[in-house]
Amino acid sequence: DEAGNADHCRTYVVIQDPNGSCGDPDPTGAMIMGRLQDEMDMDVTDVSITMAGAGVTFPTVITDLDGFTFENVPMHGNYTVTPEKDINHSNGVSTYDLVLIQKHILGVAPLDSPYKIIAADVNRSNTVSTFDIVQIRRLILHIDTEFENNTSWRFVDKDFVFPSSNPFETTFPEVISFNDLDDNEMATDFVSIKVGDVNNSAIANEGLVGTQNRNKVGSLAFNVENQLVKAGETVTVDFAADQAALGYQFTLNFDQNALEFVDVVNGNADNFGLAMLDEGVITTSWNTTTVEKAAFSLTFTAKSDVELSKALTINSRYTTAEAYNANADLLDVALTFNGQATASTFELFQNRPNPFTQSTAISFNLAEAGNATLTVYDVSGKVLMVNKGAFAKGYNEVQVNKADLSGAGVLYYKLETANNTAVKKMLLVD
Repeated sequence: DEAGNADHCRTYVVIQDPNGSCGDPDPTGAMIMGRLQDEMDMDVTDVSITMAGAGVTFPTVITDLDGFTFENVPMHGNYTVTPEKDINHSNGVSTYDLVLIQKHILGVAPLDSPYKIIAADVNRSNTVSTFDIVQIRRLILHIDTEFENNTSWRFVDKDFVFPSSNPFETTFPEVISFNDLDDNEMATDFVSIKVGDVNNSAIANEGLVGTQNRNKVGSLAFNVENQLVKAGETVTVDFAADQAALGYQFTLNFDQNALEFVDVVNGNADNFGLAMLDEGVITTSWNTTTVEKAAFSLTFTAKSDVELSKALTINSRYTTAEAYNANADLLDVALTFNGQATASTFELFQNRPNPFTQSTAISFNLAEAGNATLTVYDVSGKVLMVNKGAFAKGYNEVQVNKADLSGAGVLYYKLETANNTAVKKMLLVD
């Protein structure tokens, strides 16, 4: 409707043959079908479904919005259906998940479903502990690219009833088995669980979503005292939040030609990711169970004369810039100098992952809201994909899938607005 609200329903058409015009059905073949949905009843796509048993080899099926189907399954055999999805571990994972998991551990606000508790157990220890928080934060900070002992999604038989609120008190079924299949049609539905995501923010149908928009109700600003730093000088930069919050995360960019990072001098070093210093990137993630005003300090050595306001920026280049107020509302994160906000800039970031085999995210920053065109083309100049749209001021992200492109190898992507153009290179591995 005009307010942007949307809903849908799903209906079914049953086709019958009361006069036997189609002949008798094959009594030796059956159909096994299923749906994979998350707790929000969203269909999860790109799940690999394998079925084994009865000495028959079935091809792997990849789910779409209609789930999956295996046809001509021999009757009276024993079969096991197994779903698997292990891509994009960071989908739906943010510092707000850490806020909720920490409250669960402390008993302040326990997670309200067994599926969320399974999602919180990222190290697959059958418990939820601070070790899970450590692994999730390392993923947010881009220190790790995946959970070490887990897949990105887990699946539980939808018909299974947990005996208590603790899902680890019993072994829950992550496959569905049929013994002596004796029905022409069998349903195999699973509840899909995005590991690390306990607030159900993951995109269930990643391959079908082109852009990701985030609704933010305000901004958390970190203020820095602007100053001119002479070459060879070491400076400690204090970052102070302008309001209390439950948590935040963002990417801090520094001009690596003008500044060299030295150390975290005020703040927990575990809240910072330093794996990309050669790119001039520091990632950070912080959270608490009570609302607090955050502050931290970083030390840099100047390689040349530089003004701090010209060398430091905050954006979502790697770790998405966002914060959470006392009401758990989503906020943007900004950097101010002497209380004055800096203007947003036009910037096209390197796609990630790169190289990629199935999908990649292309992100960019716009100085102001407006129309933009993202074009992907090969080395010969042949256009492979065009994405035109109206994008928000600040950070935006477009998902590009292998199915949208043809061929493999070195590709180029170009972002165009009314006033700016930028081009970068990426690699699609077949």
